[in-house]
Amino acid sequence: MPIRARGTRLRSRSLRSFVVAAVAALTAVLLAPAGAQAAHARESRPVYSYENAIREAVWVDTGLDGDGDGRGDRVAVDIVRPREPAQQGRKVPVIMDASPYYSCCGRGNESQLKTYDANGNVVQMPLFYDNYFVPRGYAFVGVDLAGTNRSDGCVDVGGRSDVLSAKAVVDWLNGRARAYTTRTGSRLATAGWTNGRTGMIGKSWDGTIANGVAATGVEGLRTIVPISAISSWYDYYFAKGAALYDGGPAELAGYVDSPDARARCAAVQRKLVDGSPRTGDWTGLWADRDYVGRADNVRASVFVVHGMQDLNVRTKNFGQWWDALAANGVERKIWLSQTGHVDPFDYRRAEWVDTLHHWFDHYLLGYDNGIERQPMADIERHPDQWSTDKVWPPSGTAATVVHPVSGPAPGVGGLSLTSAPAGTTASFTDNPALDETSWAAQVDTSTPDKAGFVTQPLTRDLRVSGSSRVTVTATPTTADAHLSAVLVDLGPDTIRNYAAAGEGIQTGTDRTCWGASTAGDSSCFLTTSADRTDVGYTVFSRGWADLGHYASLAKGVPLTPGRSYTITLDLAATDHVVPAGHRLALIVAGTDNGLIVPPVSRPTLTVDLARTGARVPFVGGAGAFVRATSGTPPRLSAGARATEGVPVPHMTRRLPGDVRR
Repeated sequence: MPIRARGTRLRSRSLRSFVVAAVAALTAVLLAPAGAQAAHARESRPVYSYENAIREAVWVDTGLDGDGDGRGDRVAVDIVRPREPAQQGRKVPVIMDASPYYSCCGRGNESQLKTYDANGNVVQMPLFYDNYFVPRGYAFVGVDLAGTNRSDGCVDVGGRSDVLSAKAVVDWLNGRARAYTTRTGSRLATAGWTNGRTGMIGKSWDGTIANGVAATGVEGLRTIVPISAISSWYDYYFAKGAALYDGGPAELAGYVDSPDARARCAAVQRKLVDGSPRTGDWTGLWADRDYVGRADNVRASVFVVHGMQDLNVRTKNFGQWWDALAANGVERKIWLSQTGHVDPFDYRRAEWVDTLHHWFDHYLLGYDNGIERQPMADIERHPDQWSTDKVWPPSGTAATVVHPVSGPAPGVGGLSLTSAPAGTTASFTDNPALDETSWAAQVDTSTPDKAGFVTQPLTRDLRVSGSSRVTVTATPTTADAHLSAVLVDLGPDTIRNYAAAGEGIQTGTDRTCWGASTAGDSSCFLTTSADRTDVGYTVFSRGWADLGHYASLAKGVPLTPGRSYTITLDLAATDHVVPAGHRLALIVAGTDNGLIVPPVSRPTLTVDLARTGARVPFVGGAGAFVRATSGTPPRLSAGARATEGVPVPHMTRRLPGDVRR
C-alpha cells in the first residue's frame, strides 16, 4: 500500500484490513524457517517469551573415562530455549558457552554463577546471552567442562577431556552422541528441538575451548567467538622457554575442579605436573594443547576479540591463531582494543551486542545481513576511538628488518635498515628488579641493565600491524640467561590504563539492560567506562625467551659462558600507530619484572649488533620506515607532557579468566 499524505484519514474497514495484513506478513517472516527469514528480513526480533522459556538440564556422554572409575564421563548441559518454536515443530540454532567457571569463580564483570531451582534446572545463566538471544529464536547452552560443577571426569586444562567434553555436546546437538536426563540415570534425552547449527562463544578459558573444538573440525559448529582466548597452552605458560608464571596447569585445575573431582582426579593432576616441567621444555602435554597446529581442521567462521595490552592471555595467542586461520582460508573477523583482559561487553557494549547479534544471525540463522562484507578489523586507537580495516593486517603490510646500531653512549643507539658493522656490541646485566617501563623511562640514558635503540622523531605516522620477531645474538657470562625485547612508542598520549585493577575500564553504579529478565535472571548489568591515563611512552609489543632454548623448544641446555648464541623472540601481535613527532624504540634487556620469572643467575650479556635485528610488520613495508625516519619531523604541541608510561602489573598467579571472567 502506498504511504498516504499526512492528515489523510483511512476508512475504518481499510485500516483494519491494513493492520491485519501487516501483522500476518510480519508473523510469517518472524516464524518462518531460517532460510525464509533470510529472504525477507535483516535481523532476528525478540518475539518469544523469555519468562516462559524451557529450562532443562541433560548430561551428555563424552565417551571418555577421565577419572578412571570404569564409567563413562557425563558433562552437565544447562539449556534455555524458547518454548514457542518447539510447540510449532520448528527447530532453533544454539549459542554455547563451555566453561569451567560456572560454580567456582563466576563469569563476567560481576562474577555471576549459575543458580538452580529445586528441580535442578538453571535459574540464572551468567552473562546476557540467554536474555538477549532466546527471545530472538536461539537456544543458549551452558556446558560445565569435565570435572567442574555438575560434570563427571577431571579437569585437564585445555587437553583432551576439556575439548572433547565440549565437542560431545556439539555432537549430541547434531544427533551423534547420547545424553541423559540425569547424571547417573538411563533415560535418554534427545535434541530434536535444534537444527544442530551451533556457535560457541566465551572469554579466556571458555574461548580457548571454542578454539580447541573448532580445531577438531566437528560438523555442526558453524562459528566461534573466542574472546581473550588461548591458542596454545604452552604460550600461556612460557615464552621460548622463559616461564611467564610461577605456577602450572595442575595449580590452575585446582581452582576450578569440583569438590568430588578433587577426590578422584589425583592421577590426572600428577600427569599435569609431570608433563609441564618448569624448565620450559616443550613436551607431549603441550603438543596436545596446541590448537594452532590443527588450524587446518577449522570449518567454522571465527570472530577473534582480544585486548592488545592483555598481560594474562598474552597476545601471541591471538596473533599465531589468526595467521594460521588466514593461511587456511578461514572466514574471520577481529576486534582489538587497548584494554587488558576485558570482555568487549565492558568497553564497547552497544556496538558489541549489535555486532554479535548480526554475526550469529548470519552464521546460525542464515540472514544475508552483510556482516561478512563489513570491514574485517576494528582497532581501538585511543580510548573509545576506533578505526576499521577492510582486511587485517592491511594490504601493503610487509615485514621489514630494522637493525640496532651503536650511538653516542654505551647501550644507547639508533635503528637502521642497514646492519651495524661487524664487531659492534652492546652489553647489559640482568636486573630482575626492573621492568619494561623502567627501561623505557631511561631509554636515552646509558644504564647497565638494558640496551635501547631509538629512531629520530618521525616525520610521518608509522603503523605496526601484526606479529614482530627479534633475533638476538648474545654472549652470556653465566650458564643461564633470559632475554626480553620490547617495542616502545616514545611520545605523549592518552591511553586506557591497562595496568590498573580494571585493566582499562571503570565500573559504574548504573545499569543497562540487554534482553528480557526474570525474577531470577536479570538482563541488566553495571555500566562501564574507559579508565584513561596520560603517558609519556607506550610499550606496545613485547616478547621473552630463555637463551638456553636457542636450539630447540624440546630441551633447554646449560649455556657455556663466553660463547655466543642466537635466538629469536616472538613479540606480541598488535596494531599500533607511532605518530609523527614520536620516536620508535627497540629495547633489549634481561628479566622483565612482573612478566617473566627470572633465571637463577644474574648474567651480563653482550649483544652482537651486527647479528641482531627486529622483523617488524610495517604498513607500507620498508618504504614506510624510510619515509617516516627522513626529513624534518613536526613539532609536538607545547602542552604535551612527558609523563611516565603505565607501570607493568606485578606478576601474580592469575586464572585465564582473572578477576573479569
